[in-house]
Amino acid sequence: MDSITIGLWVTAGMLVLVVLGMRVAFAAGLAGLIGLFMIFWSKKGFDPEDIGWAVTVAVKTAGQVPHSKVSSQALSLIPTFILIGYLAYYAGLTRALFEAAKRWIAWVPGGLAVSTVFATAGFAAVSGASVATAAVFARIAIPEMIAIGYNKRFAAGVVAAGGTLASLIPPSAILVIYAIIVEQDVGKLLLAGFIPGAFSAVVYAALIIGIAMVFKNVGPAVKGFTWRERLVALPPALPIVAVVVIIVFFVYNPFGDAWGTPTEGGALGAFVVFLMALARGMRWGEMKSALIETAKLTAMIFTIIWGVLIYVRFLGFADLPGAFSDWITSLTMPPMLILICILLAYAVLGMFMDAIGMLVLTLPVVYPAVMALNGGEAVAAADSAFGMSGTMCAIWFGILVVKMAEFCLITPPIGLNCFVVAGVQPDLSVQDVFRGVTPFFIADGITIALLVAFPAIVLYLPSLAG
Repeated sequence: MDSITIGLWVTAGMLVLVVLGMRVAFAAGLAGLIGLFMIFWSKKGFDPEDIGWAVTVAVKTAGQVPHSKVSSQALSLIPTFILIGYLAYYAGLTRALFEAAKRWIAWVPGGLAVSTVFATAGFAAVSGASVATAAVFARIAIPEMIAIGYNKRFAAGVVAAGGTLASLIPPSAILVIYAIIVEQDVGKLLLAGFIPGAFSAVVYAALIIGIAMVFKNVGPAVKGFTWRERLVALPPALPIVAVVVIIVFFVYNPFGDAWGTPTEGGALGAFVVFLMALARGMRWGEMKSALIETAKLTAMIFTIIWGVLIYVRFLGFADLPGAFSDWITSLTMPPMLILICILLAYAVLGMFMDAIGMLVLTLPVVYPAVMALNGGEAVAAADSAFGMSGTMCAIWFGILVVKMAEFCLITPPIGLNCFVVAGVQPDLSVQDVFRGVTPFFIADGITIALLVAFPAIVLYLPSLAG
C-alpha cells in the first residue's frame, strides 16, 4: 500500500467520523495520528516487529504540531479581536450601534431587519467572530423585531445571516486562519475583505427590502423618528466607529507606512475598547463575562486548529496535496469551471462541518491545486489562467472560500449561527431559524457569483496597498 492510498483511506475514514457526529478537531486529530502511524509503518514494510517504533515516531511527530504551529504570532490576532467584540457588547456599545441604525434606516420596508444587517456589519468591524456577532444581536434585535410584528422565523434568519458578515469584514478570525495556512500576508487579506463584506451587507439589505415589499406582514417599516432623535443617537455609536478607524489607520495607514502589524493593531483596539468600557461604567462581573466568553471561543478555535494541523502534517507525508494538484491540472475543463466546481464542493461539505474546521481541513489540499490552475505562485498576471498574479489569486481565492464558509454557517444541518440564535432565544427552535435563513441562500449565491465574475471587487484595495 503506497502513501497516496493510505492518504485516501484515512481521509475517507475521517469524513465518516465527521458525518457520524464526531467533532472535526477530534476526528482530524485521530485520523492524522493513525495516518502517520500507517505511513511510518509502511516504510518498514508493515513488519509486525516495527509496530512499536511506528507508534512512537507517529506520536512524537503529532505531538510537535500544537506548539510549533499555534505559537505563531499571527494567531494572537484571534483572541484580541474576539475580546474587542465581547467588551463592546458588555459595555453597551453594541446596543448603541443598533439604536442608531434603527433610527436612521428603519423607515424603509423591512427597515428594522435592514438596520440589524448594517448594525451586525458595524459590529463585525470590531469583533471578527461570526458566532459572537450572531449571539449578541439575537439578544438585542430579535425581541424588537418580534415586538413590532415581524415574523419570528424571518427575524431569526436576519440575525443568523447578518452574523456571517464577521467572516469577511476585518478583523476576521477566519481570514487570519486562511492567511496562516496558505502563508499569505494577513494585512492584505484583511484589507481585501472590506469591499466584499460591505457588498454582502448591501445585497442582504436589498433582499430584505424586496421581501418586505412583496409580503406586507413580514417586516413592517418603523416611522416616527425625528431628525433630532436621529442625531442624538449618533454620539453613543461613535466609539465603535472610532475603534475601526484606529485599527485601520494603525495597520494600513493610507498616508504612509503602517504604524504596526495587524497583531499590534488588534491589541491596541482591545485596549481602546477596554478604556471605553471602563468610561461607560463596566463592572467587574461584566468584565469577567467578556473574558470568559473570549476564552471559550478562542479555546474552541485553537482546538480545531490543533486537531486539523495533525491531519495536515499527515497529508504532507502522504503527498496527497501534490497528487490532487496534478489531477486537477490534468483535467481538460476550463480552469474557471473547475474553480466553480470546487466552490460547489465547499457548499456540500459545509453541510457536515463547521466553517473553520472545513477550511483548515481542506486548504492544504485545495489551495495548491487552485494555484497550479492559475499557473503557480510566481506567475505573472499576463500568463495566468484567471488573469491575475499568484499573490492576487491567493487573495481572491481566500475571499471566495471565506464567503463559502459564511454560507456554511447558515446551512443545515450544521449551520452554527442558527444553533447559536436558537440557543439564545428559547422561543425559537433550530428549525425555525433554518427556515428563516432560506432566502439568504439566494443573496449569498448572487454575491459569490459576482465575486467570481468580477475579481476587481476583491482585489481593488489590496492592489492599492501594493
